Amino acid sequence: MSNRTVRINELVQRELSEILRRRYQTEAVSLTITEVRVAPDLRDARVFVSIVGSDDEADDRMRWLRRQAPAIREELGRRIVLKYLPKFEYLLDKSAARSVRILQLLDEIDQADSKKPARPDQT
Repeated sequence: MSNRTVRINELVQRELSEILRRRYQTEAVSLTITEVRVAPDLRDARVFVSIVGSDDEADDRMRWLRRQAPAIREELGRRIVLKYLPKFEYLLDKSAARSVRILQLLDEIDQADSKKPARPDQT
C-alpha cells in the first residue's frame, strides 16, 4: 500500500468520525470508525465500524448508518477534495468482540491451570 493511500485512509477515517460526532451525536454515540480502506483508484472504500452493544443493536445501527450514507458522503465531499470521492461500503468490525472472547478463554485456561494440583518433579 502506498504512502498516499495510507494518508487518504487516515484522512477519510478522521473526517467520517468527525461528521458522525458532530451531525449525529445521539445516534452515533455507540459507533466507532475503526478502519477505512480506500481502493488505489479511489473509486471504492470499505469502512469498518465497531458498535458497542448487543447483536440486535449492532444490526439496527448498521441499518441506520447505511440509510445515512448518502448524506454522510455528501458532507465528506464538501470537507475533502479528491479526484474521485469513493463509494463507501460499511462493514461491521467484530475484531473487538473477538479479542474480548479470546481474553476470556485465556483467563479460563489460566484459572483451570491454577486449580490443578502441582505435580512433583520427575527426575
